[in-house]
Amino acid sequence: MLKIVNLTKIFNPGTINEKKALDNINLHLKEGDLVTIIGSNGAGKSTLMNAISGAIAVDKGKIYIDNIDVTSQPEYRRGKFIGRVFQDPMTGTAAEMTVEENLVLALKRGQKRTLRKSIKNPERVLFREQLKLLGLNLENDLRQKVGLLSGGQRQALTLLMATITKPKLLLLDEHIAALDPQIANLVMELTKQIVKTNRLTALMITHDLHQALAVGNRTIMMHKGRMLFELKGEERKRATVETLLGLFRKQREAEGRSFCFLA
Repeated sequence: MLKIVNLTKIFNPGTINEKKALDNINLHLKEGDLVTIIGSNGAGKSTLMNAISGAIAVDKGKIYIDNIDVTSQPEYRRGKFIGRVFQDPMTGTAAEMTVEENLVLALKRGQKRTLRKSIKNPERVLFREQLKLLGLNLENDLRQKVGLLSGGQRQALTLLMATITKPKLLLLDEHIAALDPQIANLVMELTKQIVKTNRLTALMITHDLHQALAVGNRTIMMHKGRMLFELKGEERKRATVETLLGLFRKQREAEGRSFCFLA
């Protein structure tokens, strides 16, 4: 469903600040895969998501979504294929617009824009049905300005907005890291429910090593723009946090560096 071939991205090439953020990345996701991505700060995790979404251009390689080459497509055109939730709850919503206005924007993502401002009753019915699944009582606050919602409510709404059109690919960029533990658990459970119900294919960045093994069906570790290893199947089921730390430690020792992992 998602195929990445020899993806490379270099920032500030030819300067003292040159950095290879993505180093010949190859990755293939099948429909329904939920892959967790871990790695220290600067490993290239968010750069990979930015490249997939079209937020940045790559220097080399190809990106295919559902067998369509999207490598040269701008971010707005990839919107019909991709839903994304960022770490900051404020990023994915428009604060001065209402809940229903934000949802309409999400519903029309990737479509040709018109001057129509009114929201039709069938759309409101859909919004109420979907919001009710969140369990946050937002279905009764369609005309509430999003800026007045709590961070947890906004992130749950952003998750719904990212998935309301059942995208081919869902990108979750540390989407619960900025929430308090109770709300983070709620949003994570909602994420798993939505992904499973809609059979979405997803990539999820996390710094929580326990979560990296508990969520989804595959785990990838990145380091210095490269994929160090992948765990899946029985190997992943048997793996522990100590397994992940040990694998990373071996890589660091092979490079002649002291061990350091920001989890």
